[in-house]
Amino acid sequence: MTAAAIAVSGLRKAYKDKVVLDGIDFEVRAGTVFSLLGPNGAGKTTTVNVLTTLMKADGGTIRVAGHDIATEAKAVRAAIGVTGQFAAVDELLTGQENLQLMADLNRAVTGDGKRIVADLLERFELTAAAGKPAATYSGGMRRKLDLAMTLVGNPQIIFLDEPTTGLDPRSRRTMWEIIRGLVADGVTVFLTTQYLEEADQLADRIAVLDAGRLVAQGTADELKRQIPGTHIRLRFSTAAELDAAARVLTDATRDDEALALRVPSDGGTKSLRALLDRLDEYSLSAEECSVHTPDLDDVFLALTGHTTEVDAK
Repeated sequence: MTAAAIAVSGLRKAYKDKVVLDGIDFEVRAGTVFSLLGPNGAGKTTTVNVLTTLMKADGGTIRVAGHDIATEAKAVRAAIGVTGQFAAVDELLTGQENLQLMADLNRAVTGDGKRIVADLLERFELTAAAGKPAATYSGGMRRKLDLAMTLVGNPQIIFLDEPTTGLDPRSRRTMWEIIRGLVADGVTVFLTTQYLEEADQLADRIAVLDAGRLVAQGTADELKRQIPGTHIRLRFSTAAELDAAARVLTDATRDDEALALRVPSDGGTKSLRALLDRLDEYSLSAEECSVHTPDLDDVFLALTGHTTEVDAK
């Protein structure tokens, strides 16, 4: 069994009378991607701040890279790299100068700092822009430079706190490829995100955090299996049509706000045809009809009662 890169037991954190983390437990295996998923205000950044020694926990036991963060904070810092929600680059410096500054400041860099900088510029496809001020970089380029700066000291564990927030889809996918490459090299990645697709694409394990509590943990497939399976979604034009259809389809789940019904189904054409024929018998028709298989959006909604777009602060 792979060793735990991060082991957390009973982590608690409060600001005065507001409990932000209410006794959470999880483990992150070395060489994997662990994603902490949750809406704004759920406690994701607080968790990262505690695990990276930027903030003290009020309770619990936490080991990172085999070190107790309460008594061996210096050893923890030597083993980790952190990329926050906002790119921490110096806009007045060039990309190369930003990286060189990190190499000069990082005690873990014992070899040729210039070679390390050149390798990172090449790896992140920033060589052509290396001599330009970071202020001229696009959002995606800044995020790549920020992550490259995190890697200067060759950390064992990298914390990525919402690394693709605000990026366009192409830049987001580029970051995904970079993250996959890091894991292939044996790095452990602790990823917080609001993007369900991001967790689905990257994470070996996912923990769902809501209002300071972990409401579920597992692989993406395990989480999807926790909720009802495939269904047919029918959306109606009026509340009266919804009421009439709900009386006919007694096994359906209502969504009054969306004027929709969710009908359990295997998603096959036979069951779909039978459902539409049933509606037709009662002279009913849906404005929209779609076959829906469970995804992480469904998981999150089922577990928390809201989507990740909710601001829970």
